[in-house]
Amino acid sequence: MGALQVWGFNASGQLGLGDTTNRTSPTQMGSVTTWTRMAAGGGHTCGIRTDGTLWCWGLNDSGQLGLGNTTNRTSPVQVGTATTWAAISAGNKHTCATRTNATLWCWGENADGQLGLGDRQDKTSPIQVGTGTMWSQPSAGGDHTCSLRTDRTLWCWGLNSSGQLGHGDTTSRTTPAQLATATDWTTLRAGGSHTCATRTTQTLWCWGNNQFGQLGLGDTTNRTSPTQVGTATTWSTLAGGFRHTCATSTTNALWCWGENFYGQLGLGDTTNRTSPTQVGTATNWVSPTSGLGHTCASRTDRTVWCWGYNFFGQLGLGDTTNRTTPTQVLSLLARPVLTGPNAFHTLALRTA
Repeated sequence: MGALQVWGFNASGQLGLGDTTNRTSPTQMGSVTTWTRMAAGGGHTCGIRTDGTLWCWGLNDSGQLGLGNTTNRTSPVQVGTATTWAAISAGNKHTCATRTNATLWCWGENADGQLGLGDRQDKTSPIQVGTGTMWSQPSAGGDHTCSLRTDRTLWCWGLNSSGQLGHGDTTSRTTPAQLATATDWTTLRAGGSHTCATRTTQTLWCWGNNQFGQLGLGDTTNRTSPTQVGTATTWSTLAGGFRHTCATSTTNALWCWGENFYGQLGLGDTTNRTSPTQVGTATNWVSPTSGLGHTCASRTDRTVWCWGYNFFGQLGLGDTTNRTTPTQVLSLLARPVLTGPNAFHTLALRTA
């Protein structure tokens, strides 16, 4: 747990600072030091505190804040009165979260069924997805959602125009549907219109849109079913950007691939990559997170580094200049937290 540092685009108040002014350097949001789980969506932010309460702020045109209306907020507002929220993920304009009883709740934009509620109507308050009590790790993409269950099965729903649901077709779903019969999934990240996940064997699998090589398969062909990325059995944490992907290995090396128009792969150039490519030679990377065109990660010494698109100051470097290699966010000892694939803003938890 810790204090929340925020920076980047703030046109809708998604930084929670009580205004709509962009920030190019990390700025502490309020005096609360009990934030535990955070998620940055396309134009909104949500967070869970140690007391299990849920708070959201920013853009709310589709009800993605869960406050029962469509009014933007520039400061954190509590969502209901529940004190049992456990995990949170924010997509472009929708949000999903689990509670301590392993139920799943979603709200916001639902034009493509991304809330998993069996319809296509936006919801302005949290609505339980089915009656299941085995949900463990939701991940909201651009307009689709996936989640693990406690039995290590993987389920996806919502927009499926590029096969991002992994069901072997391009048919959208309005309710959760299981991917085949595998029961060994461990980590999951939904990107803009692609999805990647690891298995207990520490193998990496990706599917969906591959226009820029974001699946890491050495080509630009979409996949509608999970496809293994190489043969490595050392994959650890994942970050799913809008059209790029990053991941760490068990040796704490960092690898990125996909779109690189702004240098978001951190490789010193703006050339797309269709296969995982190591970022430098450092082997102390942890907690990567990727937004619409930028990437941030921390190292084991808790320093934070960012690179890529910086038009709104989302790299936290005090300017709006893009970077093509990891650049340290000065004086910030923290860890970046989950950034959605459509986000132009960045969050980090700073602990004492």
